[in-house]
Amino acid sequence: MDLPAGLLREARPKQWVKNVLLFTAPAAAGVLLQADVLVSVLLAIVAFCLTASGVYYVNDLVDVEADRAHPVKRRRPIAAGVVPVPLATVVAILLFLAGIAVAALVNLQLLIVLLVYVVITMTYSFRFKHVPVVDLVMVSSGFLLRAVAGGVAADVPLSPLFLLVAAFGSLFMVAGKRHGEFMEMGAERASTRASLSSYSDAYLRYVWSIASAVTMLGYSLWAFELSQSRPSPIWYELSVAPFVVALLRYAYLVEGGRGGEPEELVLSDRQLQLFGLVWALLFSAGIYLSG
Repeated sequence: MDLPAGLLREARPKQWVKNVLLFTAPAAAGVLLQADVLVSVLLAIVAFCLTASGVYYVNDLVDVEADRAHPVKRRRPIAAGVVPVPLATVVAILLFLAGIAVAALVNLQLLIVLLVYVVITMTYSFRFKHVPVVDLVMVSSGFLLRAVAGGVAADVPLSPLFLLVAAFGSLFMVAGKRHGEFMEMGAERASTRASLSSYSDAYLRYVWSIASAVTMLGYSLWAFELSQSRPSPIWYELSVAPFVVALLRYAYLVEGGRGGEPEELVLSDRQLQLFGLVWALLFSAGIYLSG
């Protein structure tokens, strides 16, 4: 692997798929296709992509020694020595500055959300990633902040039920990720992530069970809330079925220990993609066909 390829890989472009969450609030409000809103949301996505890549650089700089002991993470460019530590430090700073500058172009609210994201992720990298339970909450907050960022970039109100779904859906995915790491590392888990040694398989199952239940209930209530403001409510109500089935499918895959890389799971499982597509079509019908 040469240096340019290492720099790109270290930025984790596959992780950028998480930023599609910024589309959810403006899409649900039915304003995403308005030109000014779409531009603002796309700029917000660029800001989060740049900033998140900066976070990954910092995280790998902090964890370089632990990553070298991990069977998979030791191939990361910084741990493998492809990207020198001084250069990685400079690139991380530039990514943060670029992300902040792009967010400031959109509006002050987005800039504030992005800065909160930076503060949380930095404190997580330097301290709280080793604290059980707190690490779950802090990682899941990154997903929640993305959903909020889409709303503030588009200047649309955020439903409390929407935020409930985003919060507990995020916790569900993060608990599944930790479960996947727990199973993958086995007895060596403490050498790569200290908090993993404090969790049990039963506890992680407990967290993702509660989170998935609240996510399903929250989404159902949100769908019914949306249907009350539309003359043809059936589309939102129908969207509950594929949403729940997609969560059940994801939980099935997590149960098999495949939740360690959520983005890889979403990009590789055809059934999950099919359920997601059906959900998207029904939800879009609720927005654009119910007047």
